Amino acid sequence: MQLWKKNVREVEPYVPGEQPLDTKVIKLNTNENPYPPSPLVLKAAEELARKGADQLRKYPDPGAKKLIQTLSAYHGVWPENVFVGVGSDDVLSIAFLTFFNSDKKILFPDVTYSFYPVWANVYDIPFKKVRTDEDFRIHAEDYKVPNGGIVIPNPNAPTGISLKPGDIEEIVRSNPASVVIIDEAYIDFGGETALELTREYDNLLVVRTFSKSRSLAGLRVGYAIGNEALIDAMNSVKFSINSYTMNVPSIHMGCASVNDKEYFSKCIRQIKDTRDYTVENLERLKFKVLPSDANFVFATHIRYKAEDIFKALKERKIFVRYFKQPRIDNYLRITIGTDEEMRKFFKALRDILHGFDISF
Repeated sequence: MQLWKKNVREVEPYVPGEQPLDTKVIKLNTNENPYPPSPLVLKAAEELARKGADQLRKYPDPGAKKLIQTLSAYHGVWPENVFVGVGSDDVLSIAFLTFFNSDKKILFPDVTYSFYPVWANVYDIPFKKVRTDEDFRIHAEDYKVPNGGIVIPNPNAPTGISLKPGDIEEIVRSNPASVVIIDEAYIDFGGETALELTREYDNLLVVRTFSKSRSLAGLRVGYAIGNEALIDAMNSVKFSINSYTMNVPSIHMGCASVNDKEYFSKCIRQIKDTRDYTVENLERLKFKVLPSDANFVFATHIRYKAEDIFKALKERKIFVRYFKQPRIDNYLRITIGTDEEMRKFFKALRDILHGFDISF
């Protein structure tokens, strides 16, 4: 054995959804927006290209002030209440490293975003998974226990279920000595945002991303809104690791996306309509579909195994997400695609289920 290996930090990494190189695949496995970014984003990219290489030769603004000011104006908060990072994963990672620094266990749901335990393990943060109920719902009373911090997605992933109105405030109010992080990656598609609560509670941090509702997963832009002291603490940690995390294209194109409210609203409406169509057709095919406020649905067939359906769809170049994990290993997470993509998905799904009927 090589002697240096005894000092290597060993962790089990987060495994993202498969990213196929085949462009003919119908990709419904990573919750990307099926529609292109705002035309203003493309215009901003063209403007950067016209200005030439000098824009990329120099370091970007380490404070990303232009993007922060745009976000603060959009949400009606002070710039001092906004933190930006390279996607919400970067923002969440910095938040874990900044706020979860006690011997007490942090809390997050047992069925949730699978990156949370990875960050906890990387940063040596003790944690406890709080069991959701039989319908995968989160209950505020389960978080009224001693803890070193709380992380809850709203809507949750991979279920798509939102917390009941008032539950977030109950959790935040009941834990004044802990930082409560509400991960709102999917909030634009439904549910009740906690942003207004950041004005009242200094221990609440709300995290968002441009990857889902703004069609900019490839640009990597995320942000958080919270009390000025929380943001100051995160910036201190961020600038101790890397001062230049937000690149020039992300700053300029991110601002352009925020400024196109009409296009943003149009895409959200379309995805919600297609989500309704998806749920209706899945239920016709004898799937049980959990209530979703996200840009995906979480479903299980009443008769056939999720893993078998997942493999059969993949053979037809249609990718959905399958989690081989306790409690959810018979569910599929299906991203909402375009109407055309979903029609092709359902044609393939009907053929697969018909084949299963003959086999059985």
